[in-house]
Amino acid sequence: MAIKPTIYKFRISLSDLNRDYYDTLNLTLAQHPSETIERMMVRVLAYCINAQEHLTFTKGLSDIDEPDLWVRTYDEQTTLWIEVGEPNVDRIKKATRLADEVKVYSFNSKSDVWWSQSQNKISQLKASVFKFEWESIKALAALVQRTMDVSVSITGDSAYIAAEQGECEVAWITLQE
Repeated sequence: MAIKPTIYKFRISLSDLNRDYYDTLNLTLAQHPSETIERMMVRVLAYCINAQEHLTFTKGLSDIDEPDLWVRTYDEQTTLWIEVGEPNVDRIKKATRLADEVKVYSFNSKSDVWWSQSQNKISQLKASVFKFEWESIKALAALVQRTMDVSVSITGDSAYIAAEQGECEVAWITLQE
């Protein structure tokens, strides 16, 4: 019998000072059985950083042909493709053919190795690449509950997250824009 996903519900009060974007997001996420809490929270953070109309979570790990998040138009054109983790170069290349804009959010302890091995090839592609610090992501994951009220304030290259369990700041660096 297959293991079922774990469902999480987030009510996020979002303040993105970079874009003057303010919203209350009600997100329901299914954590794939093979997905870590850290990866799931990077998906949530990427959603907050890119929040806009029509941004949706995809089937993610359940469908290898889809990114983690995307924006699709009514005529099914992909305007934004977001990958979380350290995808291989071929996957990023495919994404650049299918979407107007591609963003990658790298986050774990092997990010530096992945970037040093892939940088030359990725630099030839039209994709933005960002890296979250692993320790910050672990701190964010420590705040997780199945149902959460969260405040996210984005300014510059960092997000300040406050929840019932505590607070943390997650900064990122731009590896390629």
